[in-house]
Amino acid sequence: MARVQTVLRRPRGGNPGNSTAAATPWVFGDLQVDPLGQQVHLKGEPVPLTPTERDLLMTMAQRPSMAFTRTQLIEDVWGGGWVGDEHLVDVHIAHLRRKLGDNPDLARYIATVRGIGYRMGSG
Repeated sequence: MARVQTVLRRPRGGNPGNSTAAATPWVFGDLQVDPLGQQVHLKGEPVPLTPTERDLLMTMAQRPSMAFTRTQLIEDVWGGGWVGDEHLVDVHIAHLRRKLGDNPDLARYIATVRGIGYRMGSG
């Protein structure tokens, strides 16, 4: 039952098979995010991400110019009924940055927007 609920909390788009925009991987410098294949590559090498890390990255990559608050990311990734500490997002972002080799001060892939939250960097 818990596994089913976890799957249901994950963000779901429309029908990705009909969207040509979704068929094209999103590129941020050396980072390539494939929304259809649910894969992430850095300099041509696959990046092993947990489902939560992947969902966070996909959410931000889908709207790269948008600055997401922690609350928005929780609603998009964990679902509106999730209850807990919002700083869990910070922990997952730190894990993502480490796996991508991203320095928070330079923020090539995941930028911190002071007082708001996070957004995709340009790479």
